[in-house]
Amino acid sequence: MAKIIAIANQKGGVGKTTTAVNLAASIAAAERRILLVDMDPQANASSGLGVGPQPMDDSVYAALAGTRPMRQLIRSTELPTLHLVASGPDLYGADVELIQQSDRYMRLKDALAPVVDNYDIILIDCPPSLGVLTLNALCASDSVLIPLQTEYYALEGLSQLTRTLEMVRAGPNPNLSVEGVLLTMFDARNNLARQVADDVRANFTGPVFKAVIPRNVRLSEAPSFGKPILLYDVGSRGCQSYLELAREMLEHSAMANSAA
Repeated sequence: MAKIIAIANQKGGVGKTTTAVNLAASIAAAERRILLVDMDPQANASSGLGVGPQPMDDSVYAALAGTRPMRQLIRSTELPTLHLVASGPDLYGADVELIQQSDRYMRLKDALAPVVDNYDIILIDCPPSLGVLTLNALCASDSVLIPLQTEYYALEGLSQLTRTLEMVRAGPNPNLSVEGVLLTMFDARNNLARQVADDVRANFTGPVFKAVIPRNVRLSEAPSFGKPILLYDVGSRGCQSYLELAREMLEHSAMANSAA
């Protein structure tokens, strides 16, 4: 059965989708079966894997609406063990359409249930908000990975997300854990970035990944070619950082499984 991990932060511009695409590709490079579910109506994770925004009948919207099963929406990518469920702008309407439904926060969990045994890991790229779509991802997930840009307001945004996670644990998903905080867009030459990194490691009660994602031009260029950084410039610092993150996560998962 797959471990389901939501990649979430209500603040935009923190490297959330960059992390979703490149972590998925890095895990696939380790020959793990991985599914990336794009829950952001902007569909940037989809385009980052070479798939344009999809109409509602071919996107995750159809699974949430119950008009098509998730298995019919899964598509292949350039990496053999990485599959994608794409998004599209129609997903913007899901917040309004689902809000009246009694099972509005459980639609994604129910839709994923028939395919969860086909993968080792399922990653969910969340929109930059804490609305119905993100809450669906949190209710469907075993854990949440939190990308955090090393800037002045980082800890304030982290505390807001932490309160949301506590609400989810108190209600529909009591077993939701924090996979880890990932420091992104890090510039070691910047005193503020180093201070924020130190503050997060000192004050956040949950795990913080050792791997750190630097500011990297090649990471920024790769989406315009519809490729993860692994297929665009494997030798770049950005690619090596995501490979380190994947190794760290897989090693932690293996240790946890052996302990169990």
